[in-house]
Amino acid sequence: MSYQERRSLVNLIGSILVTTLYSAYMIQRYPEAGWYAPEVFHFWGSFFLILIPVTIVARIVIYILFAIVSAITTREEEPAITDERDQLIEIKSQIKSAYVFGIGFVLAMGALVLGLPPAVMFILLLLGGVVSEIISDISQFYFYRRGF
Repeated sequence: MSYQERRSLVNLIGSILVTTLYSAYMIQRYPEAGWYAPEVFHFWGSFFLILIPVTIVARIVIYILFAIVSAITTREEEPAITDERDQLIEIKSQIKSAYVFGIGFVLAMGALVLGLPPAVMFILLLLGGVVSEIISDISQFYFYRRGF
């Protein structure tokens, strides 16, 4: 398995793990107020604003740990150069990810049009973001495995 394939798998597992743990921690703090209470909007606003830096820090830590463990176990360093193939794989996976997030965004807005509570919209936005990350990582793994 190449370095890029291992990195894609670690990113996939890391993003699922971080989002799941953070969501499980935050859902315990969900307010007992009505669907349209200001506390609910405050909760979702803080949920997303805290999720962003938590995800960034967690990804940095996971990437550093991955680089260290990978260098120790395989005696192989991270490739210093990314060629056109790597860039093309990244672009193709980002395009797939953007489509999935766009679909999630439209579904979230559709939930509001249907009169569903705002919490449904926020959950669909979160799921759209997480699924788009998963699709990006799986696409990268697939393209590297396939040999593009």
